[in-house]
Amino acid sequence: MAVLLVVENPKNWNLHIPGTTVVPAREYVADPRFAELRRAKVFNFCRAYSYQSLGYYVSLLAAARGHLPLPSVKTLQDLRQTAILRIVSEDLEELLQRNLAGLQADRFELSIYFGRNLAQRYNRLAQAIFNHFPAPFLRAEFVRKGEWQLWSLRPIATSEIPENHRPFVIEQAQRYFERRRERGQSRLRYELAILVNAKEVDAPSDPRAIQRFVRAARAEGLAPTLIDKEDFGRLAEFDALFIRETTSVNHHTFRFASRAEAEGLVVIDDPISILRCTNKVYQAELFLRHGIPSPRSMIVHRDNQNHLLERLGSPCVLKRPDSSFSQGVVMAATESELRQHLDSFLAKSELVVAQEFVPSAFDWRVGVLNRRPLYVCKYFMARGHWQIQESQGSDRRYGKVNALPLDEAPGDVLVLATKAAGLIGDGFYGVDLKQVNGRVMVMEVNDNPSIDAGIEDAVLKNELYRAIMRGFVERLEQRGRAVSTS
Repeated sequence: MAVLLVVENPKNWNLHIPGTTVVPAREYVADPRFAELRRAKVFNFCRAYSYQSLGYYVSLLAAARGHLPLPSVKTLQDLRQTAILRIVSEDLEELLQRNLAGLQADRFELSIYFGRNLAQRYNRLAQAIFNHFPAPFLRAEFVRKGEWQLWSLRPIATSEIPENHRPFVIEQAQRYFERRRERGQSRLRYELAILVNAKEVDAPSDPRAIQRFVRAARAEGLAPTLIDKEDFGRLAEFDALFIRETTSVNHHTFRFASRAEAEGLVVIDDPISILRCTNKVYQAELFLRHGIPSPRSMIVHRDNQNHLLERLGSPCVLKRPDSSFSQGVVMAATESELRQHLDSFLAKSELVVAQEFVPSAFDWRVGVLNRRPLYVCKYFMARGHWQIQESQGSDRRYGKVNALPLDEAPGDVLVLATKAAGLIGDGFYGVDLKQVNGRVMVMEVNDNPSIDAGIEDAVLKNELYRAIMRGFVERLEQRGRAVSTS
């Protein structure tokens, strides 16, 4: 992939980076050969990025051509919005106060070069700001009004870099580009970021499965890179993002998905899927509206909680709206248990989902990708427990899992799972269903379903991982065709 350093006047450019090409901004904007270039990373070093300026059009046209610009137009827009600066300032409040606590003055400027500052003690703060506003050179101004606040943030041109900063800037630019140049030497067509959390207890994929995803990606023409929550500012480097960390709306996984989608990446799972799958209130209403068979349910709030038992009977199951991995899901067998659990749940959420209790030896799990069933498993309940997972503090007990070929699963299970997943989107979902007395019911649709080595992949083996990676390639190629014909 070509790496282009777009500058207004190459004669004034003094950062010599191996493996990159310096291009005059007007040539990049006007020369047809750049419009015809299929794959490129574009680092925009223009002096100004204001609306409809030359710098603005470099990033805008890069996105239109299917290139990967840094900064993106999204970042340029964000930099101009005071409200976003205030939100970021609040998000970084603890880091801000800790990093700037020792300063005597009430105003402070921080120069940020590819997420780094000359003073190492400010690097975490510099990296955090770069993560929110990925641009090569930034200058942040902080003001203390009781507490420190991020007051202003703007991109700077090379002419604004102090002379004594230049050796450091060259070093950081070389560090930044060298890492990308090494990745760019690969003959693989696209670059895929896989978001993981090595410390997560109930991660969607274990380390062996992650390595199988890595091998499958390479086999399908994707260059994979494992990233974590500290790599938010790197998203613009990639063509696609695969989230292999438990998702939540009020969480960095949702910010990653939203930023990646805004940057034009192919994302699994996308932010809309996360919104829809992580809220059980939404799904209960969705299934009711579209006639998806599911257990009798009730949306509970403070004004109707006294009617729950007469409508659903006991025992019944209560689900916190953002529950996952059986966490935030409880069974109430008595009225006192019900009161206790409702008080706890309603203290954190205005609404709670209640469902009739449907006992079964196992749940069906159907993995659906791009509106097509991909794999199917039976998730058996943990021994002596009513769920597939029993948690006691940090201890976990699981029921056994049997993977089956698709043609051995009941047809009505596959059809209903595909229909329910289609109401969420065209991402990668795990649909949980029960089959009781000949009746098939959808329990829930999960984004980011579990894929663990030797469990969900027991039938398809490496083909399961390759099929998911092919899903990325198909979407990336569709995106490329759309750009080339626009």
